[in-house]
Amino acid sequence: MVKQVRAARTRQALVLAAAEAFAHDGYAGASLPAISRRAGVSAGALHFHFPSKDALAGEIESVAARRVEELAERCRSSDGSALGVLVAAIRHLVVAFATDPVVRAGFALGGDLSRDGGATVLDRWHGWVREVVGQAQRTGELADGVSPDGVAVAVVAATVGFEALGSRDRDWLSKERVVEFWACLLPRLSAVPGHDPADVPEGGAVGDRDAGSSLAGL
Repeated sequence: MVKQVRAARTRQALVLAAAEAFAHDGYAGASLPAISRRAGVSAGALHFHFPSKDALAGEIESVAARRVEELAERCRSSDGSALGVLVAAIRHLVVAFATDPVVRAGFALGGDLSRDGGATVLDRWHGWVREVVGQAQRTGELADGVSPDGVAVAVVAATVGFEALGSRDRDWLSKERVVEFWACLLPRLSAVPGHDPADVPEGGAVGDRDAGSSLAGL
């Protein structure tokens, strides 16, 4: 039991250290010796858990994908409109970029051209956003002429942009930046006029209130 706990802690330390290295230096720039030093474990212990850098990156993407899905589903469980759920999910995801190196690295790895394959987190996030926007269309929340696929593309591209820019300047991960984004985008998307980007409950659930007021919780 003690060995299992120690092994789990070592694995977690390696995942965290690698996430920090990948997010900061990119996949190509992060070396296994540097990751093992950052984690405070031997090179042998690293190779015992992860035979290659690609295996380590794959584990980070899997963990990040699970965390993003859990975050998104918590937002969906609130009693709100589909657009309110989407606003809340973006809000919490941007917070995760600032506080969770694994989530940040998962998105960064998906767009890293120095690594073949990947994009696990991006693909799952895109699918989730597309599903929620489709729900918004079915319930009459989307304005006439607005394409759900186009909305999903815009939201996912903006999400990746927040991560990339925020890795260099934390101001991009601020509440104000996210409010500015939705203040520009949400009135174009929603069938409900007169949106105020500063008027929503903390969780983003808007119930039968205007979907446009769902920025209040940001």
